[in-house]
Amino acid sequence: MEHPENSEEFAGLTVNKGVAPVQSINPHLKRGRYARRRLTAGDYVEGILRGDTSVLGQAVTLVESQNPDHQRVAQEVIEKCLPFTGKSIRVGISGVPGAGKSTSIDEFGLHVLSEHGGKLAVLAIDPSSERSKGSILGDKTRMEKLAVHPDSFIRPSPSAGSLGGVARKTRETIFLCEAAGYDKIFVETVGVGQSETACHSMVDFFLLIQLAGTGDELQGIKRGIMEMADGIVVNKCDGNNVEKCQLAASHFRNALSIFPPPESGWQPKVLTYSGFYALGIKEIWDMIYQYIAFTKSNGYFEQRRKEQSKYWMYETISEQLRGGFFRNPTIRDMLRREEQSVLEGRKTSFVAAKQLLDAYYKLI
Repeated sequence: MEHPENSEEFAGLTVNKGVAPVQSINPHLKRGRYARRRLTAGDYVEGILRGDTSVLGQAVTLVESQNPDHQRVAQEVIEKCLPFTGKSIRVGISGVPGAGKSTSIDEFGLHVLSEHGGKLAVLAIDPSSERSKGSILGDKTRMEKLAVHPDSFIRPSPSAGSLGGVARKTRETIFLCEAAGYDKIFVETVGVGQSETACHSMVDFFLLIQLAGTGDELQGIKRGIMEMADGIVVNKCDGNNVEKCQLAASHFRNALSIFPPPESGWQPKVLTYSGFYALGIKEIWDMIYQYIAFTKSNGYFEQRRKEQSKYWMYETISEQLRGGFFRNPTIRDMLRREEQSVLEGRKTSFVAAKQLLDAYYKLI
């Protein structure tokens, strides 16, 4: 019996049916009533120039999309926004993981907004997992003060396998933010150490955050990212760590003194500060503005931006060629066969790659 309690011997007991389950969706809801309207390129440009952060965020998502239709609209938006770009100070911020980049950006941003006004955009790049291909995108949670500031815009993006510490579309995102009226832009890299060339090629000032007492002084003396830095700052200079930070700063100064002078003519400075306690932030910003004024006076500022434009022209060509190769239907079919040949040991990877490229050249 399904309900023995309802048998005759339990005549005094009854089982109520209970409350009927409530539908999770309102039956009176009209389908499609609240669907987001698809914006045109003109709508995006109008919203961006108006400073609408919602439209700006959607435009950045459009730029980052791999969908060919989205890419066509995104390129049109970028072209229409270009006349309104180029009037910001672009600062790249890099350092080893755990150096305090996000915490420092929170303090850097608050200082520059309170002292110099204007608007600040933070483009934070999160490393993507090699296994799941996903990213946490949680940098905004470590920028608690900037996240609620009315004049700041924080946009985390996945690196999506891109090397150089930034995402593939970060440069285009910079243009959109400039068109939206953001006159100060931070680009926070993933902190991969000594391969931040892509970030260096899209900013005006490259700031390297270092730590003391981690054995990184010798690593810092190595060429690479040290040569690209326009300024080096040693973080967590507080409490019992002050002497270690000052010693590390002297080591970095010694390392910089043996490097060839930069093309800008600027001698990179080494400062100490505490991002957690907001100590020494003003001195860092004074250094950045001194650098901007110095490079503008000797013409290097404009020269560097022109060189950056040329660099990204070649990068775009490389990206388009790569995309065209892998999107080609004939190549996609050949790839499966060539992959199998390589896996079975019938061909070397170099021979298979050459045959694929030869076939692609004939197709185009």
